[in-house]
Amino acid sequence: MSSRNDLILVTGATGKQGGATARRLLAVGRRVRALVRDPESPAAQELAAAGAELAVGNFDAPDSLTAALSGVGSAFLVPPATFGPHGWDVGMEVERGTRFIDAARAAGVEYIVFTTVASYTEDGKWGAQGKRQVEEALRGSGLQWTILRPVRFMENYFMRGFPIDGINDGVHRQLFPADRPVQAIAVDDIAVFAQLAFDDPARFHGEILELAGDDPTMPAAAAAISAAIGHPVRYEEASEAEAEAMGPEVVAAWRLSRQGQGWHADIPALREIHPGLRTLDAWLAETGAARLKSLLGG
Repeated sequence: MSSRNDLILVTGATGKQGGATARRLLAVGRRVRALVRDPESPAAQELAAAGAELAVGNFDAPDSLTAALSGVGSAFLVPPATFGPHGWDVGMEVERGTRFIDAARAAGVEYIVFTTVASYTEDGKWGAQGKRQVEEALRGSGLQWTILRPVRFMENYFMRGFPIDGINDGVHRQLFPADRPVQAIAVDDIAVFAQLAFDDPARFHGEILELAGDDPTMPAAAAAISAAIGHPVRYEEASEAEAEAMGPEVVAAWRLSRQGQGWHADIPALREIHPGLRTLDAWLAETGAARLKSLLGG
């Protein structure tokens, strides 16, 4: 890419993936413009202090996207979640993603790294209808592109107040069978793969990378967390009735996981690209255990 276009726009910059990616890019000396709704928010101010340029806007305001993309050479695309009480709003998700791609092409952006969601079923079609449609639009856009498909975040153990995930009263509840490996990824590793792609677009153009760093069973993960934080944590499977009460997508995942379906990232191949890819134990030792202790009062 030309030096004129070395500026990278990071969307979702105050969220998990966008924030981690912006911080990673800044740490390695890249120029970052962060798309934010509220420039006075603590997360936005933290990015500005780290050297990011802030652009105020959102996916539902086309003019703000045009302004944010002006002079940008590359972009990290993570459209806002569209999950509500009645499930995914696929139409809105597709509209937001394709609107951004169209605006990027019109602005002369050369390269987009799009983070979506990993394939859960063998055919890759379940649970990601909207994201797959946006992927298709990106592949047909004429731009250079890389698609990252991360699995469940290790950071989900930090969640509070949800019927599944997080740790409450020493119990981690989730949908998955206790006897099957479940892949997970540290958000900071998603950021590393994004940075590697931005550093070498020619190498990563046209690549679709399913991302995971480890695959313990849920009870094994709970045991690792117990050892790391010094407090007992046990795993508990949500029942089918509980999953059904959480909506059709949730109960579908519950049933599919018991039919042998699940994420299937090639972890050894990913470690060839990123040798520092974190296991659950490494993530706990680096940041996870300390954050969990703080959250759980340990």
